[in-house]
Amino acid sequence: MPPISTAIRRTVEAYLGRHPGERDALAELLAALDRPGDATARTTLPGHITCSAVIIDRQGRVLHIRHRATGGLMLAPGGHIEPRDRTLLAAALREVTEEAGIPPGALCLTRQLLGSPIDIDVHDIDASPSKGEPAHRHYDVRYVFYLSGEEPPEVALQDEEVSGAQWLPQPEVTSPTLRAKLLAADLDGLPEPVNASALIHDGAGRYLLHLRDHKPGVIWESGAFSLLGGGRTHDDQSLEGTLLRELSEEVPDLRLEDVKPYAVEAATSIDGLSVPVQVFVGRWRGNPDRLALHEGVLLRWFAPDELDRLRLSPATRDLICRHAAENPPDNTLAAAPPVWDGGSRVVLNGVGVHLHLEDSAGRVLLGLRHPDSKYAGTPGTTSPGGASRSPPSRAWSARRGRKQGWSSTPPTWSSCTSSTSSTPRAACP
Repeated sequence: MPPISTAIRRTVEAYLGRHPGERDALAELLAALDRPGDATARTTLPGHITCSAVIIDRQGRVLHIRHRATGGLMLAPGGHIEPRDRTLLAAALREVTEEAGIPPGALCLTRQLLGSPIDIDVHDIDASPSKGEPAHRHYDVRYVFYLSGEEPPEVALQDEEVSGAQWLPQPEVTSPTLRAKLLAADLDGLPEPVNASALIHDGAGRYLLHLRDHKPGVIWESGAFSLLGGGRTHDDQSLEGTLLRELSEEVPDLRLEDVKPYAVEAATSIDGLSVPVQVFVGRWRGNPDRLALHEGVLLRWFAPDELDRLRLSPATRDLICRHAAENPPDNTLAAAPPVWDGGSRVVLNGVGVHLHLEDSAGRVLLGLRHPDSKYAGTPGTTSPGGASRSPPSRAWSARRGRKQGWSSTPPTWSSCTSSTSSTPRAACP
């Protein structure tokens, strides 16, 4: 499914917030987004959206490839959006993979731009009779990526569309609008962390993990346990600020002690990009059940020897085990708070379940337990049920009825006034 117009409009409006002087130049694009139809489709005329990937190496040079379709012009890798592209950024990544053979995992976002376009260029395209395309316009949305590794990956060109490649210094970038924005952005090609996570421990050998929502294709590590944290925004003044903002959004009542940088780890984004993550370590010793969780499913404490039972990325598991090895539990700490610390107030705790079946005449179905069954009790009748360590269900109650010997002693219907039970009832409804 291609990117929807509302998401594209948000991207364009955010771009215009940084470059307000370009609103008139992009008026046609905004009008196209307001019209019915797909502004990213190649068949949409008189213009449609395309995407480009601006790749910067460790020397600050920009990858250019020679496109056959443009008569040999040296341009950044890019092209038309396809229906399978989830976002404009994903389309740019696909194009650089197809045209230059550079996979998303070899690239990362920049601190300056994050996932925002650096440039939106409007240019005319000549008619192509061989393709049945009249003259039209491209609104080219351009995203910047750094190489994630020290050594540049091998460039494997797509021979049908590309005839050469070259790394050009930023002052020699062929697009005037892109060149001006690159020089103003101070992009040196050196990756920096753009995400922040919290490695939270209680000082006694346990680590707090967050079970994420199950939203495949929408969020990272969908349906898995992970560290709390998230991505940097343009408003964050520092990575520690990113972490504190993310925690305030996800778990507003969580207050960490002794927060400090611990390690920089590499993760993989939903688009396959390499993501440098600044991991902070902090201590907290509370009960996660009493925290208001605004994102995800739950928070739980786990010891390192329990991690192999969880759906957890190997990198996160290794990180926790490394920290645990470096920081043995402090046995002098006071015991962790109990699961419930509500004082002396009486709390009801469900330890079993019984199935109450009543017919239209008000009769209740009772079954006589087999005398050899567990908890047979008195020779009276009872509804099916028992205790369980897992949450009870109707199916569980029915299973208990079978297990308690009902197959050998048929159940009977009884009214409150004619109960066959020899055990006095406290009350009848």
